[in-house]
Amino acid sequence: MNITAKALENMYEGFFREDDLSRNFHYINSLPKEMVKCKLKFKDDMIISGLPFFVEAFNYLEPGIFKIENEKEFEGRKVAKADKVEVEFELPFNVVLTGERIALNLLQKSSSITSFTNKFVEKASLKNIEILDTRKTTPGHRVIEKYAVQAGGGKNHRFGQADCWMIKDNHKSFFGGLEQALDFFKGINSFYTPVVVEIHNLDELKEGLELNIKHFMLDNFSPEKIAEAVKLKKEGVTFEVSGGITLENLEGYLVDGVDAISSGSLTYNAPHMDISLKYERK
Repeated sequence: MNITAKALENMYEGFFREDDLSRNFHYINSLPKEMVKCKLKFKDDMIISGLPFFVEAFNYLEPGIFKIENEKEFEGRKVAKADKVEVEFELPFNVVLTGERIALNLLQKSSSITSFTNKFVEKASLKNIEILDTRKTTPGHRVIEKYAVQAGGGKNHRFGQADCWMIKDNHKSFFGGLEQALDFFKGINSFYTPVVVEIHNLDELKEGLELNIKHFMLDNFSPEKIAEAVKLKKEGVTFEVSGGITLENLEGYLVDGVDAISSGSLTYNAPHMDISLKYERK
């Protein structure tokens, strides 16, 4: 088993343990195993995303039992409610009944985040600004949520704390300032690990530039303050803007000189997409 397959297996083990079906073996063993015709229905305007996670929920129950023959035709496709798009397949009744809720939950979550992210991306692309997620993800669902952001045209800020060193307010407070916090992370001797500094005012930005820091997160800067900060930007430096940015106020932060905008809203505030699974006896 490869690393990806093992990671998925561990993830689904937790999902199905939460569903607590193992307490009633009689019920599970009593479910009929005859094949049923299934229809997956997409009932909102959306980008379909997460079919690989949908499929693997059933394969966890019975390895290798399921694949969607034309999955690539649907994954990443924009559909309208009026189109009444459906994906048809067959599965044993016991498998589809047992796995459908988990499979649908994952597909709906992924499609919701992908569709929402794409709305941010379309607006930000007018200024060539990248849209990033954050680590504000649902525990146990980070893999799916990060996947969904990418599927919507966004980019992942970082998967875990060690992907890059981010100096935040608590670091500066504990170590005694920005320079001391920077010295701590330099002392870790991770030669290729970049450092990002979260700053909250122009004085901190100036100090960071003097320390030759290359990556800055302008946290909770107003659009007016961002415009001032951009005037100080040096060649080779990147500016990420973050803090309270939503789809509704995004346009105000599309300031020339900003490289990226990160928003936790992508993963925790995406509107729910309506997807259903119906099946009948052959």
